[in-house]
Amino acid sequence: MIRFILLQNRQGKTRLAKYYIPLEESEKHKVEYEVHRLVVNRDPKFTNFVEFRTHKVIYRRYAGLFFSMCVDITDNELAYLECIHLFVEILDHFFSNVCELDLVFNFHKVYLILDEFILAGELQETSKRAIIERMGELERQE
Repeated sequence: MIRFILLQNRQGKTRLAKYYIPLEESEKHKVEYEVHRLVVNRDPKFTNFVEFRTHKVIYRRYAGLFFSMCVDITDNELAYLECIHLFVEILDHFFSNVCELDLVFNFHKVYLILDEFILAGELQETSKRAIIERMGELERQE
């Protein structure tokens, strides 16, 4: 199960945070700070999986953004690494070469995309085409 998803820039500014477990606001800030310190200082030649408390964080860096997921210790790391890549591909297709500013100014669409393929902390849809078609339907309704 996915505990939370974070998108952070290199300076530690959180651009997207989606929690699938209940946490106090102060605890969320603490988690965001700890995860950022964990992934930004990590040598690129190491794996993209790191233990975090009693879970593990799977992360990937795209340009200046770190996409991080905290999952159960027994979950498959490669499946979630592929999930991060799928999310980035969908964002890239939807925003036509996505950048950090797209995430800032269209955060509601980013959350909508995320909700299309992750539901209650579980991977729901893995088809890029199906997600993009659904987003197109939602765009036409607006």
